[in-house]
Amino acid sequence: MSSDSQGSVKGEAAMMLSPSGSTSSQGPPLSPSTTSKPPELPDELVQAGWSKCWSRRENRPYYFNRFTNQSLWEVPVLGQHDVISDPLGLNAAPAESGDSTLGNGQRKRRSSEEQGAGPNSFKRTKVEPTTPISPSTPGVKPWSSAPEDKQVLSATPTTPCPAPAPYRPAVIYWDLDVQTNAVIRERPPANHLPPHPEIELQRAQLVTKLRQHYHELCHQREGIEPPRESFNRWLLERKVIDKGHDPLLPSDCDPIISPSMFREVMNDIPIRLSRIKYKEEARKLLFKYAEAAKKMIDSRNASPESRKVVKWNAEDTMSWLRRDHSASKEDYMDRLEHLRQQCGPHVAAVAKDSVEGICSKIYQLSAEYSRRLRQTHLSLLQDPPSGIHIHTPESAQSRLVYCYPVRLVIPSPPLPRVELHFENDVACLRFRGEMVKVNRGHFCKLELLYRYSCIDDPRFEKFLSRVWCLLKRYQVMFGSNANEGTGLQGALPVSVFEALNRQFGVSFECFASPLNCYFKQFCSAFPDIDGFFGSRGPFLSFCPVSGSFEANPPFCEELMDAMVTHFEELLEQSSEPLSFIVFVPEWRDPVTPALTRMEASRFLRHQLSVPAYEHEYRSGSQHICKRDEMYYRAVHGTAVLFLQNDAGFAKWSPTPERLAELTAAYRPSSSRTSSLSSPGPAHIAPGDRDSAAKASDRTQSGVMSPGAHDGNNNNSSCSSGSSGSPQDKMANM
Repeated sequence: MSSDSQGSVKGEAAMMLSPSGSTSSQGPPLSPSTTSKPPELPDELVQAGWSKCWSRRENRPYYFNRFTNQSLWEVPVLGQHDVISDPLGLNAAPAESGDSTLGNGQRKRRSSEEQGAGPNSFKRTKVEPTTPISPSTPGVKPWSSAPEDKQVLSATPTTPCPAPAPYRPAVIYWDLDVQTNAVIRERPPANHLPPHPEIELQRAQLVTKLRQHYHELCHQREGIEPPRESFNRWLLERKVIDKGHDPLLPSDCDPIISPSMFREVMNDIPIRLSRIKYKEEARKLLFKYAEAAKKMIDSRNASPESRKVVKWNAEDTMSWLRRDHSASKEDYMDRLEHLRQQCGPHVAAVAKDSVEGICSKIYQLSAEYSRRLRQTHLSLLQDPPSGIHIHTPESAQSRLVYCYPVRLVIPSPPLPRVELHFENDVACLRFRGEMVKVNRGHFCKLELLYRYSCIDDPRFEKFLSRVWCLLKRYQVMFGSNANEGTGLQGALPVSVFEALNRQFGVSFECFASPLNCYFKQFCSAFPDIDGFFGSRGPFLSFCPVSGSFEANPPFCEELMDAMVTHFEELLEQSSEPLSFIVFVPEWRDPVTPALTRMEASRFLRHQLSVPAYEHEYRSGSQHICKRDEMYYRAVHGTAVLFLQNDAGFAKWSPTPERLAELTAAYRPSSSRTSSLSSPGPAHIAPGDRDSAAKASDRTQSGVMSPGAHDGNNNNSSCSSGSSGSPQDKMANM
């Protein structure tokens, strides 16, 4: 990033608000001044960021790492512990036996330090080389209580103990060193209730119960299975307009009937239409549709005219099937389209009240669960009573600052213990028998994000509990079925992010999560838990004044439409350089309202199209999937649109040279394998950021869907109103 975009800001943000409302610097501490003498260190240590410094107070040298801000009295040993590749110190060499009795990451002062203490030592408040008490401290693991760890700590210095090789991720899918150029107005801390494993576990149970209710209602009332990913898309669509308190369960929405859920259930009535490949499949589907339509019209309160039309068309179709055995696949498809056009409106009319009842029932249950959760959460925070008063945040001040993570006004209570163990390269966190998993690379990434963003837990005492809550939240949002919901967290390839940052100054993701983000500054769906890991909150409530942004939204049309409205307002209000590079599916039959609005926007500076199967995305399950499943080909085209105000266009203009590099970065790499039709995420679909595979199946339930809804940050494709009608399902066939 160019230096002019940063100014004098060091670290992640120049100024930020603490929970008390005061400002504090978020940047990392400046490097201690070094002497003019050469480093006098091996080349490998110098390349790793180490330099030799002089302590005036102690009158002796110490060693400082400019990459990690770590200070040591002893000469560092790379083979012993590499903070960059092993930030948690999981493979660190054993601590000295004299330190084994000190808990909570503290270390015993060496004799040389004790000698420096004199009669006036109480006046010396500054200690130059400090050892941070965090999981990255060599030889210190505050939460470790495994027997093998205790044996290591009890070893004497004379006992030879070879240090294990540090853990080094094979591939890094993020760059947390990129500083932000996003400028916002100062804002007070948020009123969200702080996360707690007990509440998160209860929320997971209630969401699972709600999913089961939805399944039972669809089966009992309409005789169908719930449309694939429709519940996930319902959560996403509801949260766009929800004014309730729960971060996941909608509880205050208008209208009560979800257009997304209603549309998708209606699409599967009277039967679910699947992709048709062969003539026999088309013939069987035509017969099943005619039979189901006739049965449905007989069992519901339908008008005489509707009964007459549906029965006549169904009987005529069955008669045609019995006498014509030489028809082709196209003949069956044409006949099915005709039958749907004739019977579809009448079938939809008799099913309308029942489907609305399903949507209303699920919403009412969600609101009740949300109310119950909040009561439990508040009682947990006030036990013992602490006089917590939830107040309305003060109006935002006018001072402009670099963006900073969400802060909570309510202090976090003591959190229960979460157990951690490793199985090969997977970190397993367990609380009350509930286990969540994440690979070691992403576990280290979460630790780094936590170090950069969290201000209320310097000793990492709440780190594991918050990681458990984070992983559980996204696991519950995805769903429990195989490959379900991975489209919610898909992401652009690393090469594309590098090109965006290098050519267009992009340093911020509008739709992401701590699990799939590339930059350490991003917006995500859950500010209450994601804020500890760098989230700036939901994008629709994030109001930057300037900066360069990447927007890869969940493929839900309600959310994309709200996103465009927010873009227009921000670009209209700001005279500072402001740029949004938007990646959305290029759906043209029918075209999505969001794409139409962006193409007609006066802020559109350029638009390019990336053809289907000629680009790829990172899987939304990247934090747990295998390496060969990390990338998948997009089965639909992607439209890339540049929305910029005048100042943003002057600073980050999409010139031919810049566009050429971006297009080249989007091409699939020959060094990695990716499935042509999204392996796991293919059968999918709120941010997001997350983000996994975005399904190409736009309706997720239509006959004509290719079976792979391919996407980036959130693959939920809420089918549009135009494509949701029974007649339009046939048009896509």
